[in-house]
Amino acid sequence: MSEIAQLVDEDASQRALAPAAVGTQVALMSVVSLATIIAFNILRPRNKIIYEPKVKYHVGDKKPPRISDSLFGWLPPLLHTKEPELVDKIGLDAAIYLRFLRMFRWMFTCIAFIACTVLLPADIVYNLRYVNKGQRDILSMMTIRNVQGTLLFVHVVVTYAITAIVMGFVWVNWRHVVRLRGEWFRSPEYMQSFYARTLMVSKVPRKFQSDEGIRAIFQSVQVPYPTTSVHIGRRVGQLPELIEYHNRTVRELEHVLVRYLKDGRIGKKRPEKRLGGFMCCGGQKVDAIDYYTAKLQRCEQAVEQYRSQIDLRRPEMYGFASMAAVPYAHIVANLLRDKNPKGSNITLAPNPKDILWTNLSLTKAEMARNRTLGWMFLILVCFLNTIPLFIISILANLASLTTYVTFLQDWSSASPGTFTFVSGVLPPAVSALFGYALPIIMRWLTKYMGANTHSSLDRAVIARYFAFLVISQLIIFTLIGVIFNSVTEIVQQVGKHESFKEIIQDLHTLPSTINQTYIDQSSYWLTYFPLRGFLVVFDLAQVLNLVVVFIKKRLFGRTPRDIREWTQPPDFQYSIYYSNLLFMGTVGLFFAPLAPLVAVAAMVVFWLSSLVYKYQLMFVYVSRVETGGRLWNVVINRLLASIILMQLIMVLTIGLQYTFKSLYWLSTIPPIIFVFVFKIYLNRKFLHAFRYYIPTEEELREASVHSQRADTVGNKLEKRFGHPALNAELFTPMVHANMTHLLQEVFQGKIGSTKTHLDDLGGSRVDATVVAGGVKIAGIDERDLAYDPALYQRDRGELDWDQRSMSSTTLLGDNASKANLFAAAGGRDSPDPSKRTGYDRYLAKGPQAEIEMTRMDYDQQPLLNAAQAPGYFDPNQSMASFAQYGIPAMDEAPPVPMIPAAYSQQSLNEGYREAPVHRPGPGREASWR
Repeated sequence: MSEIAQLVDEDASQRALAPAAVGTQVALMSVVSLATIIAFNILRPRNKIIYEPKVKYHVGDKKPPRISDSLFGWLPPLLHTKEPELVDKIGLDAAIYLRFLRMFRWMFTCIAFIACTVLLPADIVYNLRYVNKGQRDILSMMTIRNVQGTLLFVHVVVTYAITAIVMGFVWVNWRHVVRLRGEWFRSPEYMQSFYARTLMVSKVPRKFQSDEGIRAIFQSVQVPYPTTSVHIGRRVGQLPELIEYHNRTVRELEHVLVRYLKDGRIGKKRPEKRLGGFMCCGGQKVDAIDYYTAKLQRCEQAVEQYRSQIDLRRPEMYGFASMAAVPYAHIVANLLRDKNPKGSNITLAPNPKDILWTNLSLTKAEMARNRTLGWMFLILVCFLNTIPLFIISILANLASLTTYVTFLQDWSSASPGTFTFVSGVLPPAVSALFGYALPIIMRWLTKYMGANTHSSLDRAVIARYFAFLVISQLIIFTLIGVIFNSVTEIVQQVGKHESFKEIIQDLHTLPSTINQTYIDQSSYWLTYFPLRGFLVVFDLAQVLNLVVVFIKKRLFGRTPRDIREWTQPPDFQYSIYYSNLLFMGTVGLFFAPLAPLVAVAAMVVFWLSSLVYKYQLMFVYVSRVETGGRLWNVVINRLLASIILMQLIMVLTIGLQYTFKSLYWLSTIPPIIFVFVFKIYLNRKFLHAFRYYIPTEEELREASVHSQRADTVGNKLEKRFGHPALNAELFTPMVHANMTHLLQEVFQGKIGSTKTHLDDLGGSRVDATVVAGGVKIAGIDERDLAYDPALYQRDRGELDWDQRSMSSTTLLGDNASKANLFAAAGGRDSPDPSKRTGYDRYLAKGPQAEIEMTRMDYDQQPLLNAAQAPGYFDPNQSMASFAQYGIPAMDEAPPVPMIPAAYSQQSLNEGYREAPVHRPGPGREASWR
């Protein structure tokens, strides 16, 4: 009897610890969050480049609202800026993210209100009447843990209400998002973008891998509008690596010059670089400035020589075709979405800045290999994640271990305060620590597995990372807890010296153990949400970014390029933020009918997040590439899956309480059917208009139509959708303007001056000094680093060139006449169906099934050529000798154009002083381009 009494006392003690641990975590995180907000308010006015970078780095006239330097001066702009202004200033991607957050905060406000007004009184009254005082605590009284009988069906009714609330909020917001997408499709920003009227052709068969082949593919299908230009992709080999090598050399030269000319004075000793040797011993010391200058010359010459011969390289299995108008491109893409003309796929082209070019050329074998390896790594990561989950589960159940672990029992008795603190704070902290690297790993694996654009990569990361979080941190974590508690009961029975037969017979209590375990874990999630709230506030404070920038300014060379990169607005990682929001929403929905306080905690975090991230997107973060809210459908699908998970856990709860033989659990099935029917309805009602621009008859008549001549004469398509390595501007060395007058003393020979435009400064023209060898060094004023209208445009420079001159635009009233005109010019040879026929077919098509993940490739072509001929050298060997600079040697190389022997291996690496030198006179333009 004494043993039983001891166990009862220990159980009561453990029950007292759980509320204390939750209270400790809530109090601690609240205090730390409040201190962080106070620190943010103090630091913000003095560090605006960290807390308000978009005030300087914004798009044209889309400057953020003025923000006061007072203590809480940042709040009024958040409260008074509404969605239409947000769409204009921060883009539709950011505005839809904030709409999603706003939907979550109000949705969980309604859910928390219903759960607290209906379930909490019912649960508390039942526990007070029917549950022993030693078997309950203040938290378990507010859950379904001990509730039995017909009162369980009150929780079932609440799940119906929660499902209705979620579907209602989703339907209302889907309507608004479709409206916003339609306005975005019709906005000047989109209508004037060249990519908006371009189609991408992937999986092109070998015999069609040419410009004429792409044209033939379109001529083989009956579409109402012809192409104005076509372009097949070409292999660029290791040209991107060579450009990166060139740009890295520019950075190294800039650091050497800035250190040598620090504070506008020449250093006492010219900088040197050691070639060869080991651990700063041995090797040969050379003049660092001369070394990097000569290295820069040769690398630039190799890049230009490589580019000039790109037409001789093998074509890729993808290409692009431009249409005369944006509506035409959407109509054709919609008509061909379920077809594979000549074995190819034709879709709307993404923004060129959105494309992951290294993934565009995967063969089927390479795709299968990468996909297999990628999934193997994902499974390995999931398996390894069970280790921290087991640790977290043990930490979350410290109180229940005190009966069996002497150390914990002594600690709990001697210092209940510290024991309560650790058991409440440590589990979510360990979870956050182990979860920090997961999104990074997931994104890298998804890219390896073949996402062809950054936006499709985001969609894939959301799908996989969300599934990973739910499976590992919710389902597996619960299973570990069930196993842990089951083993604990068996150990307890063994301690009572019960026989094996008695232990087996007692396994009938396992269902109740399962039921109590996942309900008891609500205490852990009540400590998880306060931590998430603190992390949201911590993100607002930008403490890490502030410390990193401070260290960089003090310890590293501050070149103009460094200053720009350290202070520019960071990209907002939508995939990670959406995944975390979805996971918190899933946990809140999961426990809403079981433990309503979890839904309340989720509501508080969503309200806080809505305020914080509105500030971040208005003043700090930028979207990498504007996709018009393309992630909306992906996240809504996961939200509906969360509702189904909530229903399934209720099915399990009722089934375990009444046993599945009773069929009472069937009462929980209808909401699941409702969700599936609702999803079908959403697809039919909204998905078509969400994905495609559906023009009216009037919009088709008044569409801005671009001529074939305007598109082909300037090679517009090739320049916009050729690999960036073919047209990207190479870095130009930059120094501070107060150092340029010292360059005459740094470099030997004649020094010239010129004007040069810098692509990485928005194409602005600046003064530059031309030193020996034709290398231009630009002098940059501090004010030139503060604003860059081109770099931070949401469309990233993809506005159609014709927007500045409409002389090349043909405006005809009859669209059929325009189509016939283009066909006569060679746009297509197939019969030309009327506009009305094509348009009716377009409208008659149903929505296309969503593809959230695609696969692409990594190009492994050699950096330069492998063949040799008299008077030429082997650049592949030359680049192999670049290993000391980080360029890997290649195993094999297809024939590519030769490079003159003047740029031999020796001249590239050792004989830099003997390189051919171009010495322009003062004021002469000198460039190797």
